[in-house]
Amino acid sequence: MRTFFHIVSILFFTNLNAQFTNLPNFDQKEFRFGYYLGLNNYDFKVTNDGPSSKSAELEKGDIGFNVGLIGDLKINNFLNLSFEPGLSSYSKKLNFYEFITGSKIINKSWNIKSNQIHLPFLIKINSNRYKNFRPYVKLGISSSININKVTSSTGLLPRDFKFSSLNLFYELSVGLDIYLKYFKLSPSIRGLFSIKNEIPNNFSSDLLLDNINKLESRAVFLNFSFY
Repeated sequence: MRTFFHIVSILFFTNLNAQFTNLPNFDQKEFRFGYYLGLNNYDFKVTNDGPSSKSAELEKGDIGFNVGLIGDLKINNFLNLSFEPGLSSYSKKLNFYEFITGSKIINKSWNIKSNQIHLPFLIKINSNRYKNFRPYVKLGISSSININKVTSSTGLLPRDFKFSSLNLFYELSVGLDIYLKYFKLSPSIRGLFSIKNEIPNNFSSDLLLDNINKLESRAVFLNFSFY
């Protein structure tokens, strides 16, 4: 990835000083198609019923990947509609803990392996083009179909737990269109925020340590789109 960032930096400064405008009519087509590759970092927002010594958290440091297609519809010079179906994959460990005499004691740990079919519908708001660059923001909503595999690393199996299969998000991203000689490259950073509790309504077990009533996914995507 460091090599890739170096390449993007070289392309950026090369285009900044370019004497010619690359792909001058590239954005005039009504429909545009592309694909993206990227990395993701998923987390959970944990909501308790009230103050308690018990909670849950994800271990940090695991990075997943994204891959998908892009369908883009031009509305006018500054607005586009995008549909970006793809696959997001990640692996995490979720620890359930409580504080006993000031020390954090982990009672249960779950290994979560997830492949999510991600279906975002986004509005792209473009700025004016400057030479071979065009900043933009994207915002919208998305759904994902979760294929989660939950296993226990502490010997206590979550026999009656499965994350909700359908999740809903709102999304916000900022990016930069870089017009190269033969194609357009668009690196972007995107935030995803779940608006749905991923604990099933019929869940009745003490595996979530009683007082935890909401688990909501959050994620950061670093995507590189090619058109």
